[in-house]
Amino acid sequence: TIYVSEKVGVSYPHEPFDEGQSVKIGKINIRPLHTPGHSPDSLTFVAEEGEEIALFTGDTLFIGNVGRPDLREKAGNMTAKRVELAKAMYHTMQSKFNDLPDDALVYPAHGAGSLCGKNMSASPSSTLRDERMSNWAFKDQTEEEFVEEILKDQPFIPSYFGFNVDLNRKGAGNVQQEKYRVPLHIGVSKVEEGVTVVDARDGDVYKAGHLPNSINIMSRTEGDKYETWLGAIIEPNEPFYLVVSSVKDIDELLERTAKIGYEKQMKGVITLSEEVSKRSDNFDLQDFKNNKDKYTIVDIRNESELAEGKIFDRALGIPLNELRNRAGEVPNDKPIVVHCAGGYRSSAGSSILENKFKDQKVYDLSEDIQDFK
Repeated sequence: TIYVSEKVGVSYPHEPFDEGQSVKIGKINIRPLHTPGHSPDSLTFVAEEGEEIALFTGDTLFIGNVGRPDLREKAGNMTAKRVELAKAMYHTMQSKFNDLPDDALVYPAHGAGSLCGKNMSASPSSTLRDERMSNWAFKDQTEEEFVEEILKDQPFIPSYFGFNVDLNRKGAGNVQQEKYRVPLHIGVSKVEEGVTVVDARDGDVYKAGHLPNSINIMSRTEGDKYETWLGAIIEPNEPFYLVVSSVKDIDELLERTAKIGYEKQMKGVITLSEEVSKRSDNFDLQDFKNNKDKYTIVDIRNESELAEGKIFDRALGIPLNELRNRAGEVPNDKPIVVHCAGGYRSSAGSSILENKFKDQKVYDLSEDIQDFK
């Protein structure tokens, strides 16, 4: 088979590679195993050199867990359903790794923090021996028990997941070229009305001055889950501007935006003029502590967190990834206080409601949530 790239006019030889085949790279023999469950076509790659074996398990086998089976329901034209894939994962775990030795090294595609699974370890690698001993998916259990466990308490599905499946299937453009096509605007004081603005600056800086229709998705460090929340809050193909603190931050933020395929929908990267006039309301923490009944409290934690119990008894629970679509459920007869579990998400949540309720005060509880836990 020949694959032709229309963009660069170059032909590349391409052959299918599936279970039963192998390829030699130097002294290393690589063979794929068909390990469905996370997706219908998931592969694990077995790399062998003499007696040493390493498994590149992708999103099938994680350290301490396995890949979730429910992502494909919203992925383009895929018809696989979560129960079918959960059953496929059960049979993968029951049979596909049986002939591999205990000392085979396991290298998954993700660690803790990824939404491709739940309760994953932060360790970058493991061995089959350790996984057989401690990973629940290897335990002796019925298919029904396995399916019930794997489908329980899975994280939310960001909007960009299905978009990325289609993008990967069609083939993405050259990321380095695409991201640098985004125009840069310095010292901006306004943009056209109705276009979403993603403001990646620190929350306190954002509150001191920002553009109308802004959503504060902070990207202060690599630890901030900027890509996750960008792809959960902003819809695929939705145009947006990206506000950065400084031109020195542009390269990193373009790279992180391009990781989820959102670089093409960016109308521009901008730094702000000192003339921007939009301010967030100043929050009186002590008044809130003394008069919580005078506020509408919105809890934007995920469904699994909400299920563990509320931090404030009368809080209205709406997960952050649903807040833009469900903002109309929030009553506006009192000042609104938004909180999450640690303070990062509430900055985005309060900015979303600030855009919705022009005539009501909206406050971000931020890291002060720790005073109530």
